[in-house]
Amino acid sequence: MAGYRKLGKTSSQRKALLRNQVTALLHNGKIVTTEARAKEVRKIAEGLIAMAVREKDNFETVKVTAKVARKDKDGKRVKEVVDGKRVTVYDEVEKEIKKDLPSRLHARRQMLKVLYPVTEVPAAGPGRKRNTKKVDLPAKLFDEIAPKYTNRNGGYTRIVKIGLRKGDGAMEVLLELV
Repeated sequence: MAGYRKLGKTSSQRKALLRNQVTALLHNGKIVTTEARAKEVRKIAEGLIAMAVREKDNFETVKVTAKVARKDKDGKRVKEVVDGKRVTVYDEVEKEIKKDLPSRLHARRQMLKVLYPVTEVPAAGPGRKRNTKKVDLPAKLFDEIAPKYTNRNGGYTRIVKIGLRKGDGAMEVLLELV
């Protein structure tokens, strides 16, 4: 007997489906899916959250100097002419960054093996393509999700039955972070 549900899919399709649903769950906080899929997604998501809880404080802060492009009031880069060429003007800025220790870096890479990259697109308005931003899900796991669950030993997700799906009668559930 297998240690997991096959969900009527080939292994590559099943892996893609589960990765997609785990990514959606961690990005949105809840998803609606079938009961069998939810139970499989729950296993993966709880493992990732447990990893994040274990490694959330495992970093050191480091001060670095970085070159940052100077911007005008409209948010565009300031350019000046040097030797007949237009060159962007840079300022040196002191920044504090989080430097992962080796175990946290390993955890981040393990998360990235499972999670798909997420891009947030604004709902409406001009410049929809230009105003997209990439979401760093491992950082969200470490900084937002893990601190909520520090005093909890597992059980980070909840499955709530909604009812039967109209098309095929499959039991639909709401899988959400507690």
